[in-house]
Amino acid sequence: MRWLIWILVVAALATGLTLLAQQNTGYVLVALPGHRIELSLNFALVLLVLGFASGYFLVRLLVTTIELPGRVAQFRAARRRETAHGTLVEALREFFAGRYGKAEKAVNRAVALGEPGDLGAVIAACAAHELREPGRRDAYLAQLAADPARPDAAAAISTAKMLLDERRPEDALAALAMLPNKHTAALRLELRARQRIGQWEQVPALIDLLEKRNVFSAEQADAERRHAWRQLIQRKSGDAQELAATWKLVPDRYCRDTAVAAAAAAAFLGLGQHAEAAAIIERSLDREWDSGLAALYGECGGADVLRQIEHAERWLKAHRTDAALLLALGRLCARQQLWGKAQSYLEASVALEPTYAAHLELAQLHERLERGEAARAHHQASLELAVAQLNRTAAARRRKPG
Repeated sequence: MRWLIWILVVAALATGLTLLAQQNTGYVLVALPGHRIELSLNFALVLLVLGFASGYFLVRLLVTTIELPGRVAQFRAARRRETAHGTLVEALREFFAGRYGKAEKAVNRAVALGEPGDLGAVIAACAAHELREPGRRDAYLAQLAADPARPDAAAAISTAKMLLDERRPEDALAALAMLPNKHTAALRLELRARQRIGQWEQVPALIDLLEKRNVFSAEQADAERRHAWRQLIQRKSGDAQELAATWKLVPDRYCRDTAVAAAAAAAFLGLGQHAEAAAIIERSLDREWDSGLAALYGECGGADVLRQIEHAERWLKAHRTDAALLLALGRLCARQQLWGKAQSYLEASVALEPTYAAHLELAQLHERLERGEAARAHHQASLELAVAQLNRTAAARRRKPG
């Protein structure tokens, strides 16, 4: 429809010009020395239009001829960029498909065609790392500009990941230290590195940041913090002053946590500080019950054992069938030389759950009371349970894959 309108417009314009030319009787006189040229006005206008069109065409032809080399160069550069971009896309596709050798070759071609060398070096280094070629990987990484004022985040993150894969957390932290502001991925890598090094004192703060950025749920963050405090307490277990200072830093919610409390109590027991260990266990068990922690309470031989027995017997009212608590009470009573109560508690523990520790305590109790036959029977029972446990452990290890 549009073409039909244009045809009608052109036809109308041609008709109008023809009619106008028929009505025009003017002429143009050109006087030159020795010559006089007389032209009709219509012909003169046609010559003028043709002359202008010819001049414009010649000028455009000249300009195009002059610009032709530049345009050819631009066209070739555009084709080269297009080819380079396509090759880079191919390299990424091969890398994520797991064809790392092809990815490395493709990214090198892309860089040769003009793609950014720093990006290409990062991709090629990652591909060489996956191919277990540390020499080539390090050569690619060496191509990256190490300017502290303008750190390359992609290079730093990729380098840190590869170093962590090689179990080089100190070097990974050095790579991450180049970043002035650590984003979420960098914080996650820093967390892994510090956990591997054992810098547990810095882990809780990193977990707080990652929880705020929704990397960890509240439950995951809680579990990670609990693990970090346990590991930190275990690392400080050889020095009484450091252990006490570390325990003061533990938030109250984790001081009462049974797993953290068990680690702290065991550490204080190892240093001979039984009163501190007993206080930690009591505070935790009053909040949340844990049989393993209750069993540990029986190893606390503080100055006031009677008070400990009274405290444990209050727990027993709510946990009458807890074999570990009965074992702990038996140990405490034996330490206080309450032989009858000790025997009752230990026999009740064995009746609920026969264990190596309970039978051994009974054997030692009977030895103190000079009951040789009963002592030998419980020694035999404890030995059988210990052997059975060792056999189960060995069988589990044999079944474990790898």
